[in-house]
Amino acid sequence: MALSPNLHGSLLMAAAMASFSVTDAMSKFLLAQMNFGQLVLLRGIVASLLIAALAAHRGALRPLRVLFAAPVALRIIGEVGGTVLFLQAITHLPLANVAAIILSQPLAITLGAVLILGERVGWRRWLAITAGFAGVLIIVRPGAAGFNQFTLLALGAVAFYALRDLATRKIAADIPALFVTLLTTVVMTLVGGGLMVPLGGWAEPSASALLLLAVAAVLVLIGYQCVIMALRVGDISAVAPFRYTQLLWAMLLGYLMFGDRPDGAMILGASVIVASGLYTFHREHIRNRSMLLAAKAASVPTDGQ
Repeated sequence: MALSPNLHGSLLMAAAMASFSVTDAMSKFLLAQMNFGQLVLLRGIVASLLIAALAAHRGALRPLRVLFAAPVALRIIGEVGGTVLFLQAITHLPLANVAAIILSQPLAITLGAVLILGERVGWRRWLAITAGFAGVLIIVRPGAAGFNQFTLLALGAVAFYALRDLATRKIAADIPALFVTLLTTVVMTLVGGGLMVPLGGWAEPSASALLLLAVAAVLVLIGYQCVIMALRVGDISAVAPFRYTQLLWAMLLGYLMFGDRPDGAMILGASVIVASGLYTFHREHIRNRSMLLAAKAASVPTDGQ
């Protein structure tokens, strides 16, 4: 039986989140054997080669001057900053806790769109944003014994990822997404190489570590492609909420691989974040539908015209 477009897109989004979650778990495991600069360098080399080959195959290569377009540069800064802080955070914190904090990103994007892009947001979405960040506070518990600088790194990663996605909205339509991904991956690889020495230098990786790095690079590429296909196949309002399946994967992998057991505060905070995020998607869907109906009504000629 053929799948509906929204179901097809939802399954692709869920597959993408599974790919990203397994990659994160592999990275956390490998960070016990090498510093994150070396991890980013080695993973980036494999990913850059794969993405470059795919971009060449699809005719998506463009001149390097694209790198200096302000939205592209800002997107890369957001990606690099977010990834560096995220890897530092998962080195010292449970995977599910960091994943739950990162899932507040859609709320941060909405807030950024208001403050930076001047978008208008109704009181319901303001309540959802407030509730979402209250969920983050429940997880990080400022002032509690478990609160430390690594929790702040996870919050910093959210800010950088929000910058990345806001800048992505401003990238010219004639610049292929695959080429932007290639530029981002190459810059990320160079940053990893630059950070490797001050973070402790080169550690000889085992054959199993190299295999895991190669698999992680492939899974990242699969995840990005699944996200792109999901958003092209299904409605965003139907597909986007399946991003939250990443939290389930993070909890499962964190328990199986590292013995992390989410406590009550983490589960409560994550539930608040997910609920507020889903409501934000719902309100965005209603707003877009209203705008579409208004545009159609404006295009219909009145009697006598």
